[in-house]
Amino acid sequence: MLTNWKKSKLGLLAASSALLLAACGGGEETESEVVSSTDPGTEETASGDFAGQTLNVSVEDGYSAFVEEIIPAFEEEYGVTVEITERDMFENLEALPLDGPAMLGPDVMIAPYDRVGGLGQQGHLLDVTLPEDGRYDETDNLQVTANDTIYGSPFVIEALVMYYNKALLDTAPTTFAELEELTKDERFAFASEAGKSTAFLSNWIDFYNSYGLLAGYGGYVFGADGTDTTDVGLNSEGAIEAIEYGSKWFQEYWPQGMLDKTTSGNFIDDQFIGGTAAAIINGPWGAANYRDSGVDYGVAPVPTLPNGDPYAPFAGGKAWVISSYSEVGELAQEWLNFVTNEENQTLLFEEFTAEIPANNASRKVIADAGEDELAVAVIEQYNSAIPMPNIPEMAEVWTGAETMMFDAASGNKTAEESANDATELIKQNIEQKY
Repeated sequence: MLTNWKKSKLGLLAASSALLLAACGGGEETESEVVSSTDPGTEETASGDFAGQTLNVSVEDGYSAFVEEIIPAFEEEYGVTVEITERDMFENLEALPLDGPAMLGPDVMIAPYDRVGGLGQQGHLLDVTLPEDGRYDETDNLQVTANDTIYGSPFVIEALVMYYNKALLDTAPTTFAELEELTKDERFAFASEAGKSTAFLSNWIDFYNSYGLLAGYGGYVFGADGTDTTDVGLNSEGAIEAIEYGSKWFQEYWPQGMLDKTTSGNFIDDQFIGGTAAAIINGPWGAANYRDSGVDYGVAPVPTLPNGDPYAPFAGGKAWVISSYSEVGELAQEWLNFVTNEENQTLLFEEFTAEIPANNASRKVIADAGEDELAVAVIEQYNSAIPMPNIPEMAEVWTGAETMMFDAASGNKTAEESANDATELIKQNIEQKY
């Protein structure tokens, strides 16, 4: 955020976590009768007798202060004890298949959305009941659902947005036509390569970053809300058109270095920080670096695509989940309801991590206030974002689509050939492994 973004150490969870698969364990899937609960402060109280129970909550150190702040109210309401364990989120998830059956793991923890479905399907997470109080919308629900089963409570959200240099642009571009027009501005001419421009840059050589372009043109990963792995839509007519448009930027506007996946991200940051790029696409995790580097930047949703549709990046973030090995599953459900209520979600944003709450009431408060430009942009962009498939088969997409844009942009293949080859590879790998 422009004034209070504290997320730099948390990094990009959606993309990095998708490269890791949860270890397959032998734990049986258990069901828990969950009791309804209302937010603290209402006249009603939660049903059920939890007195004397202990709930173990495991979080990374970035969330410890927040959890410690809200624990007393939860303990008082339910007559229980809450213990905190600090551990890296991914270590937690990787250890769950072994620690859980040995009764060494936590009762509740946090997981990236793209890990929730796989862990749930493998039997490591309890089913979750989401409160029917309007705190979540359809996108939020899809983030934590796999095979029509809900395995977590949405906690925070994120999406790619556009950063622009206020010293170079008076207002944020709103269309890609405007971005193309900027490439004619000699201020952004790339000195090392004649005819090339750094006016606008985006790391589209990486599939995570280019997906917003493909989805905006009608491409998709899996059909049926990301669950039908027999329907891979990365070679649809719209996806091919998007690859053709992306290739245009690589071939006509961008320096050759933008085709290097290992260095393009750093190149983009360097150009933006150095004042030679007017606008770029990145996630909220990039804000701290730009702020610390002294860039006078603004943030806005990614401009409208040439086809008139919005950019549609992956919708990322994290959820609270319950270990299927927990002996206090009903109490854990109450914790999920409590930690994601409006009061606590707003507290998280305002006083602790400044991550964007999943709770829609909290989001509305932030958006209506309009004080945090980054938060407002992320919330608006999230409305057009697409939940990343949270099933194990998604791992084959990262592998299969890894060179899809490069193959077309470099001229090695046509856009259609590149899309067809990537799609076929994904389908073959899924058929062989699942």
